[in-house]
Amino acid sequence: MAISFLLDGETITIDHVDPTATVLDYVRYTLRRTGTKEGCAEGDCGACTVLMGEADGTGGVAWRALNACILFLPMLHGKALLTVESLKRDGELNPLQQTMADNGSSQCGFCTPGFVMSLQGRAIGALGSALPAADVIAGNLCRCTGYGPILDAAEQVPTLPDETLPSAQALAALAKEPASGTWQGRQWFAPRTVEALVQLLADHPDARLVAGATDVGLWVTKALRQLETVIFLSDVAELRELSETDEGLTIGAGVRWAEAHEAMARLHPDLGELVRRFAALQIRSAATVGGNIANGSPIGDGPPALIALGATLTLRSQEGARSMPLEDFFLDYGKQDRHPGEFVESIFVPRPGPDAAIHMSKLSRRLDSDISAVCGAIALAVRDGTITTARIAFGGMAATPKRATHCEAALSGAPFSAETFEAAAQALSEDFDPLTDVRGSRAYRLEAASNVLRRMWLAQQGTAISVLDCEAIHG
Repeated sequence: MAISFLLDGETITIDHVDPTATVLDYVRYTLRRTGTKEGCAEGDCGACTVLMGEADGTGGVAWRALNACILFLPMLHGKALLTVESLKRDGELNPLQQTMADNGSSQCGFCTPGFVMSLQGRAIGALGSALPAADVIAGNLCRCTGYGPILDAAEQVPTLPDETLPSAQALAALAKEPASGTWQGRQWFAPRTVEALVQLLADHPDARLVAGATDVGLWVTKALRQLETVIFLSDVAELRELSETDEGLTIGAGVRWAEAHEAMARLHPDLGELVRRFAALQIRSAATVGGNIANGSPIGDGPPALIALGATLTLRSQEGARSMPLEDFFLDYGKQDRHPGEFVESIFVPRPGPDAAIHMSKLSRRLDSDISAVCGAIALAVRDGTITTARIAFGGMAATPKRATHCEAALSGAPFSAETFEAAAQALSEDFDPLTDVRGSRAYRLEAASNVLRRMWLAQQGTAISVLDCEAIHG
């Protein structure tokens, strides 16, 4: 089956689509739109940033800034695409481009189209556009260090209505039926409902599930892996649902991190700040909460926080649904408790109670757009000066995201005091034996994790630095 999408108001139809062909390669080598650059081919530098629009279900079009280098071509079906070439109208630069030119916001120029597209997204109200300009471009790297004039230009063009953008009706006409296809013996599917997904996984239990492709994309662009059967999840409506109640937050596995940001911040400010530092906006606008869990990465930032908050995971298959505490899903490195034909359906995160004391720390070399060396989350219940319950989880300290049970035991039932926190910090050496790698040594990780406990105590006394400040890594 062919895929169709809108490019500058024109319908583009492609027959016989390679399921892991990237949008970047198609834009550059087929459409010859070479303003979209390849800098890293792994979603780190932002030189390939494009804007994708999709019907939002309320009659409007929701736009997202995405990395084209790890966006697979079938994911464009029924969507709208804008590249930097889309902005120039009748031979004239658009207001943002002109302002950047006037401000001297480009030096060598290689990264400039990516910056323009990220800021264009902010100007037209794309996902995450309420963030400060510096956060919006955190995923765009400039080797010439010309950020000042770029930020100045962004503030001069904060909003930019564009009547030429496609309508939701135009997009709906392109995607009336679920898409699927074959390519040189490989096959792909893009179901629309959970029921269709359940059946597809029953028929193809070894299929690779792809939601945002921020992880799987690197398997293709860096590891050069060939995926035989792919099921794209981004059009499964039920997986995109997010509901917020007095009891907590229910997050469909297909909800993107940028979409969940505000609701998570309402659960607790530390969780909101952690999400803000989760990769960059282009990644958060593609990566899903469920995908960050399902891939089982020991250095994913989401699981430690959700485990500490007592999150419950629901999986579904043809056999029905089953739920478990999130920490029980992670069995060993690269191994999760997911049966053949089963997929992550949703995550429930209970709302912290009035006696909750919560602290989360992400420690990385850079403040923005970096992988954690250690990510720690602490959730305590404190009544009358005594810690009644403790849930503590760390990433980057073991083969999986893991609770610190000895540390929890040192806290539970103990006074809320500096001495208690010091004892809990020392107990972490019984919970973890971390490895040494490029992000930090074993000794650093143990000391840093212990300092997360000490930092929480200081924060409660009003004497700590920001709990999510970047720390230099030594060792």
